Amino acid sequence: MNPAVVLLSGGLDSATCLAIAREEGFAVHAISFRYGQRHQYELDRARRLADASGTLSHRIVDIDLAQFGGSALTDAAIDVPKSDSVDSIDEKIPVTYVPARNTVFLSLALALAETISSRDIFIGVNALDYSGYPDCRPEYIAAFEAMANLATKASVEQDRKLKIHTPLIDLTKAQIIERGLALGVDYSQTLSCYDPGDEGTPCGRCDACLLRSKGFAENGLTDPALG
Repeated sequence: MNPAVVLLSGGLDSATCLAIAREEGFAVHAISFRYGQRHQYELDRARRLADASGTLSHRIVDIDLAQFGGSALTDAAIDVPKSDSVDSIDEKIPVTYVPARNTVFLSLALALAETISSRDIFIGVNALDYSGYPDCRPEYIAAFEAMANLATKASVEQDRKLKIHTPLIDLTKAQIIERGLALGVDYSQTLSCYDPGDEGTPCGRCDACLLRSKGFAENGLTDPALG
């Protein structure tokens, strides 16, 4: 089994991505980040998912993007937008975008991949049912992969080229959920909410909650995290 690094946030998309990596036969090393986000509940979910899926290792890496702010997820002074309907979500890049977050995360995942002699990184970015983040687009992923293959000793001296896998990038949220259910993902153990209440209860009204609920509804289901 070839080793792969999977970015695991504890949310719906990353849980599905983890299941896909395992289904494809990779030996999974999960990596999560304590980056100064509004809450730690998602990291609790990441731990549970990693334990339940039998990952070979799970690292929680500490960085502090909150010292820069600029996002509702890293600055308590900026409110998380709430809506009553998915149709009300603004098409502009929202204030929940964290500057350079995926670039930082992928760089650290790249360091781990090179250290464990892995050619493969999985990340659950999505370019369809998402909140407009520029670092979730296919062209961004392609550019980062090209950079990574110029930047590492493994690629330069050993011709060990890195592949960034984005199995969800062209799927709707409903399709992601359908794929995950077929793989046995327990979505009750995931948390996507940007602004949960006590004990990680989803708010039900942020962009992430609304898109998630829409995906379950399109599969004829209710989000188990809300039950």
